[in-house]
Amino acid sequence: MSGEKDLEQLKKEAVEKAKAAAAAKRAAREAGSASKPPVNEKPATEKPVETDPAKAKAEAAAKAKAAALEKRKNAAAVNQEAENSDGMKAVADTNKAAGADEKAKAAAAAKAKAAAAAKAKAAALAKKSGEGTAEPAGDDAKAKAAAAAKAKAAAAAKAKAAALAKQSGEVAGDDEKAKAVAAAKAKAAAAAKARAAAAAKGASGAVEAKPEVPSPNQPFLDKYIKVIKEHLGEDVLEDSYINKLSKDVPTLVVKPESYYKVAQFLKYNEQLGFDYLSELHGSDFETHLELYVHLFSYKNRQSVAMKVKIDRNSPTIESLQPLWAGADWPECEAYDLLGIQFTGHPNLHRIMLGEDWVGHPLRKDYEQYDVEV
Repeated sequence: MSGEKDLEQLKKEAVEKAKAAAAAKRAAREAGSASKPPVNEKPATEKPVETDPAKAKAEAAAKAKAAALEKRKNAAAVNQEAENSDGMKAVADTNKAAGADEKAKAAAAAKAKAAAAAKAKAAALAKKSGEGTAEPAGDDAKAKAAAAAKAKAAAAAKAKAAALAKQSGEVAGDDEKAKAVAAAKAKAAAAAKARAAAAAKGASGAVEAKPEVPSPNQPFLDKYIKVIKEHLGEDVLEDSYINKLSKDVPTLVVKPESYYKVAQFLKYNEQLGFDYLSELHGSDFETHLELYVHLFSYKNRQSVAMKVKIDRNSPTIESLQPLWAGADWPECEAYDLLGIQFTGHPNLHRIMLGEDWVGHPLRKDYEQYDVEV
């Protein structure tokens, strides 16, 4: 604003100066015409009119300021017009978005209203179907009728909602959703088909499983069984197998009443000769107790395992200590921790717990007698 005032002031001063200069020029012209010589006389030499430098500079400055002001006004007008157009566009976009929101809200309200009406109709139909019959139907019949009515009402509500959505312009969104669901189903079907094809291919191209290679110790087990049955009879063994989990050891499961007799035969028979007892321990299987004995023959460089199942309520079995002295302490340990009585043992006693200890800690049903220990 101060610049515009200065410009106006300069304009006024320039105008005043111009008027004063014109008046002075006019007065000088009139004075010259009064003293003009006759025609035949030559006029005296006139001095050229001198131009005021300050005046010319002021006029140039005034013109420059006027041009700058005009340019600034034009630029301001252009900016104002652009702002007005942007504002109108933003207002239009806002109005459009508000209209879309209102439309979506109206469609959602209509859909909810239709669902509520369908639910009420289903309830009315279910009630009517339950009360219309002269004789009360069973619970299953009522449930089926209610489910059918509910399904019918739900289908009607869905159709009505679809129609409302179509009218409100939401069909495009439903179409996109349906397309996405269809694409997902197609993808899942393709994946399942590929898996089935791969499985079929693997089944058709798979190499037939090779028959299980017999254990290298199977001939030894066959030999033991044959010799035992020839000398002790067919009924001394309950089972026999190769223990794959224990270095393919030939294993004999003997009957309790034949336990000592078979052990004695395994040690003293010339074809067998198991002269060393390397292990003896017991286990609780809750239904029964079991003893595991591992023997070794230095002469034949071969092993054999012997198992026997013992009654859990009265666990008594003959001692192998008279055959192998190494059974002394393992049998005392089985007596101490599992309560197995070994008849014929020379000194059966607890070797870990005191003689007054109550119970046997390796039994599955063991409960500690003294909680402070």
